[in-house]
Amino acid sequence: MEWLIPVLIVVVLALVVGIYLWATYNSLVTLNVRVDEAWSDITVQLKRRADLIPNLIEAVKGYASHEKAVFENVTKARAETLQAQGPAEAGAAENHMQQALKSIFAVAEAYPQLQASQNFLQLQAELVDTEDKIQASRRFYNGGVRELNTKIKVFPNTLFVRGLGFHEREFFEVTEPAAIAEPPRVQF
Repeated sequence: MEWLIPVLIVVVLALVVGIYLWATYNSLVTLNVRVDEAWSDITVQLKRRADLIPNLIEAVKGYASHEKAVFENVTKARAETLQAQGPAEAGAAENHMQQALKSIFAVAEAYPQLQASQNFLQLQAELVDTEDKIQASRRFYNGGVRELNTKIKVFPNTLFVRGLGFHEREFFEVTEPAAIAEPPRVQF
């Protein structure tokens, strides 16, 4: 009978540890999936913006055909955005896209007829909406990454979660904050 109490203590301890590991694993899986979903949302919005860019270029080209360098920069930034793999590359591509959009809107300011064009105004509105959605998606993604990284780093999780295949994720940060400190001006 004396051996029953230590055995029960060990069984209860093993059960508590097992439940803790099970709950931790499941919460990490949930956070990991949430971060993947958030990244997918970002890529959808970046693709949407990239799809709007050729229409915007065509609308402006008719009025400012001599601004070839601006159009080339926008096209290059669009391609870079579409090819970005992961948050670091997407952040760098985001800097280039913001600079390119600023330059195309600067060109557009010089053409009052373009500013009155219904097609151009609609494209602007869609672009502003898309930019807002990109910002919201970035916040959601970075919030998920923060939760996941925190859960991975806290003790005692840090002792075993890497062995389960979980690793910290990158935040979607812009490498040059000055490039996006001010969004492209789209009001004329």
